[in-house]
Amino acid sequence: MVHCTKCGGELPEYARFCQNCGAMVEKVVIEEFSVSADNLVSKVKELIREGNITRIIVRDEKGKTLLEIPATVGVVGALIAPWLAALGTIAALATKCTISVERRE
Repeated sequence: MVHCTKCGGELPEYARFCQNCGAMVEKVVIEEFSVSADNLVSKVKELIREGNITRIIVRDEKGKTLLEIPATVGVVGALIAPWLAALGTIAALATKCTISVERRE
C-alpha cells in the first residue's frame, strides 16, 4: 500500500496525485529490518537521523502493526520523544520486531 507523503492518506499503486490533498505522489522504496527488542529504539533513532525517510512502521513477530511514525516527526526533534517512549514500551512487550522503512526514491 502506498501512502501520501504530505497527508498520509492511502493511495492506489498507480496514483500520480493524492486523491485527498492533491499532492504529487513520489516513488517510495520500502526496506525491512528484523531487530531484537533490545536494539529497537537505537535502530529507529539511527534511521531517523538518516533523514530521507517518509514513514517508519514497527511490526511484531506475527506481522501486527504496533507503531507508525510519520516523517514529519523526525524533522522536529522535540516531537520524537513520545514516539521513542512508545517504542521503549513496545520493546518491553515484544521479543523480535520488523521495522519497515519507506524512503523517497
